[in-house]
Amino acid sequence: MNDIDAWVWWLVGAAALGIPLVVTAMPEFGMFAVGAVAAAVVAGLGLGIVIQVLTFVTVSVALIAVVRPIAARHGDQRPRLATGVEALKGKQAVVLERVDGAGGRIKLAGEIWSARALDTGRAYEVGQEVDVVDIEGATAIVI
Repeated sequence: MNDIDAWVWWLVGAAALGIPLVVTAMPEFGMFAVGAVAAAVVAGLGLGIVIQVLTFVTVSVALIAVVRPIAARHGDQRPRLATGVEALKGKQAVVLERVDGAGGRIKLAGEIWSARALDTGRAYEVGQEVDVVDIEGATAIVI
């Protein structure tokens, strides 16, 4: 074991940290792996074990302190592209059968949907354009 240089051990450690990164998808393991690679570079330059460990700790902590908050901020953002029923909210539709508080039919995004008026006292006649404000199950709520 004494025949293997310290930089090789640091690279083995970096590869070992890459395994849980892939298995758990926790980016912190990748940041520790980068710290181990930095320590391998320092070891390759012939600096002592204390400098190697300090490099590993410094690079790993710096990456976690800088990259992790940025990644968390990006993870909290809503997707810009609405999909599914969320994409239908705000769309216009054409009334196929009279729509009132009890129900009716509309053509929305090329499909026929059951619909009801948001205002139960209001009715929309055939051919009239309405706006979809919400989707409840398979029923579009329109105004």
